[in-house]
Amino acid sequence: MPVFKSGKNLAPFWCEMEYFDIVHLNPGQTHSFARVGAKEKIIVGRGRCRLAFDGEQKDVEKGDNVDLRTNEAAFEVLDVAEPTTLIRMAGRWGDDVGGSGLFPVWNDADTTNMGDPVDYPKTTKFDNHFHDCDEYWIIFEGRGVVVSEGKRYEVEAGDCVVTGMGHHHDFPRVFETVLAVFFETTMEGRKRRGHLWNHTHGPAEPVPTRI
Repeated sequence: MPVFKSGKNLAPFWCEMEYFDIVHLNPGQTHSFARVGAKEKIIVGRGRCRLAFDGEQKDVEKGDNVDLRTNEAAFEVLDVAEPTTLIRMAGRWGDDVGGSGLFPVWNDADTTNMGDPVDYPKTTKFDNHFHDCDEYWIIFEGRGVVVSEGKRYEVEAGDCVVTGMGHHHDFPRVFETVLAVFFETTMEGRKRRGHLWNHTHGPAEPVPTRI
């Protein structure tokens, strides 16, 4: 099952990202993240705040990506400048990882894209693709439909979609504009980065146990 919620022991057993939080903070609030993973990172989904981590402080804003560098450190939010959403990820990924960041999905009258062909309706320009790594989408705003491993799932804020290496996935439709985080964990196989397509990069070779 590729969709899971925040909480301990809810991710599939094979996942390198084992846990996530979505935290919404208003000006004047503070927050401490108890360490739960061998590795941890935060992506700022919206807003601005000051983080303390690894013995330093840093002002961060929407789109910033911060990784813990030591095994003992944890994240602490010291000051919130405006309404802020933080997405914290924890797990056991390797040192050679793919990309991570924010992405939106919305309906578009023009659904032309470079992805592999599909046999289901599309109302977005999102492309049907695969990776040489596992990928996680954490949705923190909106609702829509994803297709992963050939199966359709309705998803909403608070859901994490995980797709194993080599399996196609797509975001063909939204009901409310989606804002989400993507995180591509340890690179494997040919270690090609970015979106891969059968018609350009050769046939996908999905890991059959990662479903």
